[in-house]
Amino acid sequence: MGRQFIAPGLRGVAWKRSRCFAFASVTFVRRPSWASREEHAAPVISVPKILLLLLDPPPRNPAEGVAENMLGDKKVTVVFVLGGPGSGKGTQCANIVEHFGFTHLSAGDLLRAEIKSGSENGTMIENMIKEGKIVPSEVTIKLLQDAMIKNENDKFLIDGFPRNEENRAAFENVTKISPAFVLFFDCSEEEMERRLLARNQGRVDDNIETIRKRFKVFVESSLPVIEHYNAKDKVKKIDAAKPISEVFEDVKAIFAPYAKALLECDYISVIKNH
Repeated sequence: MGRQFIAPGLRGVAWKRSRCFAFASVTFVRRPSWASREEHAAPVISVPKILLLLLDPPPRNPAEGVAENMLGDKKVTVVFVLGGPGSGKGTQCANIVEHFGFTHLSAGDLLRAEIKSGSENGTMIENMIKEGKIVPSEVTIKLLQDAMIKNENDKFLIDGFPRNEENRAAFENVTKISPAFVLFFDCSEEEMERRLLARNQGRVDDNIETIRKRFKVFVESSLPVIEHYNAKDKVKKIDAAKPISEVFEDVKAIFAPYAKALLECDYISVIKNH
């Protein structure tokens, strides 16, 4: 028989988690003299050891297979989202945020926000983007670190970073974070070019010359990053040339196990706080 603890108000409880199924047996006992009258009828639940682990589990990932790391004194889960410009990363990240509780951090958006700030750093970033060059690792990593620390969430989609092997190594060395996996949106250059020219958002990097420079940079610099993680069996490849709704069906299939594990953790949290 497992340990016993008092659980007033519970008449019988069954918990289910993953493939494990455990029951708590309930008996009524006379309370010791030091217990209040109101507690005399409180049941004593004999709890199997497996249930104790479910009710008060050791620190674990919110979803199986998602890496848990430290950022200062904050534990975070990171998924890198990579794909060529116009592959639909931003659109699908918004869907993932809505359905799976992650926070979307776009390296590009953070860099553009820095440009708008009018800082010296922002001017340097703007000039590099106009030339189709990759911004220095330390600049982007600092922006990402600040964003993760300031955000209350602990699950992040990092979109458009790392863009090269130097970015990747620097990020892992500085933050001590290795991604749970890499979500790679695979799309032809022809389709991405068509999308970028059609969106007409007034961005300095949405002209045909810069677009083609960005394609070249992605192939030469970012594909080696994908190959690195693919060798570690950490790449989830998506056919991003399909319509948005069909692409998201593929994305949901990848994130579904994580959503299930997150729901199980929430369920156990409710039981603990009952």
